[in-house]
Amino acid sequence: MAHFSEREEVTRGARALVVHADLGGRQRRDVSARLEEARGLALAIGLDVGEEGAVYRVRQSRPATLFGSGQVEEIGRLAADMSAELVVVDNNLTPVQQSNLERAWGAKVIDRTGLILEIFGERAATAEGRLQVELAHLDYQAGRLVRSWTHLERQRGGFGFLGGPGETQIEADRRMIRDRMARIRRELDQVTRTRGLHRARRQRAPWPVIALVGYTNAGKSTLFNRLTGADVMAQDMLFATLDPTMRQISLPGIDKAILSDTVGFVSDLPHQLVAAFRATLEEVLSADLILHVRDIAHPDSDAQKEDVLDVLAGLGAVPHGEGGSDANPAPLIEIWNKADLIDDPDRLVAVRARADEEPDVALVSALTGEGIDALKRRLSDILGEGHRRYEIILDSADGAALAWLHAHGDVLLEEPETSDDRAQVRLSVRMDPADHERFLRQFGLI
Repeated sequence: MAHFSEREEVTRGARALVVHADLGGRQRRDVSARLEEARGLALAIGLDVGEEGAVYRVRQSRPATLFGSGQVEEIGRLAADMSAELVVVDNNLTPVQQSNLERAWGAKVIDRTGLILEIFGERAATAEGRLQVELAHLDYQAGRLVRSWTHLERQRGGFGFLGGPGETQIEADRRMIRDRMARIRRELDQVTRTRGLHRARRQRAPWPVIALVGYTNAGKSTLFNRLTGADVMAQDMLFATLDPTMRQISLPGIDKAILSDTVGFVSDLPHQLVAAFRATLEEVLSADLILHVRDIAHPDSDAQKEDVLDVLAGLGAVPHGEGGSDANPAPLIEIWNKADLIDDPDRLVAVRARADEEPDVALVSALTGEGIDALKRRLSDILGEGHRRYEIILDSADGAALAWLHAHGDVLLEEPETSDDRAQVRLSVRMDPADHERFLRQFGLI
């Protein structure tokens, strides 16, 4: 069996060939779009993909190689012609298939799961994020010891699929992997308990929580920045955001809400990552409102929506299929983002018409700001469903009380009130009953 330790110097800029096995059956998306997404994943980790790439129709998956023998030879020739150091197979490979293909092609092979894990390993910035990804990587790697590797490759920010210098080296022995996984799980359990305490503290506070979810590169971070004025990483790149970010936002009539930006989803998200990031994704379960951000300009937007809903259903955040039950009563609003990228005027008119017909859809462009004010009003209306309208009369000189009402409520009307002895102002304010009582007590009106 070949040993590929000599290939550990393969790193960013490595020449890579991307191939996809079309296994037939019911497909949500066109295979060419799936191949393009795989190329985007490879580019996200800094590989030199070039224009090459191919889809191969596989009538019957081969246990040894996935592809047929003729296809294996053809891919090998294509890899040799372009001097590929790496072949990315946009499917999930068994350890035996991966090993056999490396031997047949004389190049390192990464499957879809391995590539996504590599991206996550490089991008995770927080201690929790890195623990989650390392746990997922070890779970994945444990089944690949058949490749005669005697150690896990050194980490350079990723997890060694592409090689390079890094921080730690762990003996790739099953017992040591199990021990390391057990230690990580204990650490993550502590993180989960801490996160639970923070969540409980937020739930006791009078601030609603809004969670952003969506397919990777749908524009969640750009929308997050637009709503909060923050400057989190927002690039036209798959998995630009991995670690959850929370910021305070103000909405009409709601002086404070918490907006949470979460990791993007992708089709066939490795089960190891779904399990590892469950604690992070569970932030969605405690949200008062879920915003599903969609790239409405993308040709596979509908298929991407279904992939996101699959993951959310697995978390219990949305019902799924017949007999499903909604464990989280929080409403879900679809944000149809990137309206500015729809070049066809007729298509844009059709999309606007569809959005107007759907009660839980908002069409926006997070980049240009189109539709953002209307979205804020929609969010305020949903979160403020329990709010009531109050008629309040104050002295015009009582600036502190006036400022308080503007900060904590939605002032619908403000007009002078005629009086014989003093200048007053009449306000019609929509606010939470608890805030109204707090206002009366704070300014001695009860």
